[in-house]
Amino acid sequence: MTSSLLNYNGKLYPSDKLLISANNRSFRYGDGFFETMKMLNGKIILRDYHFERLFSSLELLQFHNPDYFTSQYLEEEITTLATKNKHSNLARIRLMIFRGDGELYGEENNFPNCIIETWERNETCNQLNKDGFVIDIFKDARKACDNYSHVKSNNYLPYIMASLWAKKNKLNDAILLNSYDRIADATIANVFILKDGVIKTPALTEGCVSGVMRRFLLKCMREEGMPVEETALTIEDVLQASEIFLSNAGYGIRWVKQCGKSEYSRRMAETLYKKFLTQL
Repeated sequence: MTSSLLNYNGKLYPSDKLLISANNRSFRYGDGFFETMKMLNGKIILRDYHFERLFSSLELLQFHNPDYFTSQYLEEEITTLATKNKHSNLARIRLMIFRGDGELYGEENNFPNCIIETWERNETCNQLNKDGFVIDIFKDARKACDNYSHVKSNNYLPYIMASLWAKKNKLNDAILLNSYDRIADATIANVFILKDGVIKTPALTEGCVSGVMRRFLLKCMREEGMPVEETALTIEDVLQASEIFLSNAGYGIRWVKQCGKSEYSRRMAETLYKKFLTQL
């Protein structure tokens, strides 16, 4: 269900109002990026991580940041919108940044246009999934491994095609590969496996998005002295793992019971969820 209002550059509009032109660079080229956050009881979960990633992406993508455009300003805009939409108890927040109108080689306007949307969520996003996900590996697109591959870009085509493929094949999600045929991430999540007693996840150099929940889980596990590695993962690593779980800011952790013909347990995912996510 869509929200009744959205925020466009600090002003509120009906959520179905057309706000961009056919000349919009994000519409034409995917020129921009987005953040997806969870709000619980009026607070943005992992707020600092989200805004650190947002402002890092602004700098990397060469936006010119106005003085007023701060984490405090954005948090106030998000909170106001969620309150007006009556979503502040439990909400999904999407904040999109884009460069505006122009040709690819036209006059540059690097102002960070911003659209904020909110949606009400139900309590299942605060719980570990009872039924394990069924996933598989999508091989018709590859993620690049470069300085921009970790950004949550508005150019989302590989993930779109993977999600369409997953839906067609009645899967909960799909794993994408990088240009070296190794594991990158899933359509809306980062990938973790448990293999030989070590928790492993693709390094950022493997083309995965720099997920906020991924970062939080890595920090927590390292502080607890748990064996964890950011590394390169092959398809065989995934198929031979004892567990797979996916992470994102919206639902935390989702355990996978099957990938292809391989089946997995949920013990580590359950342990991590209880140990680290119930405190958020």
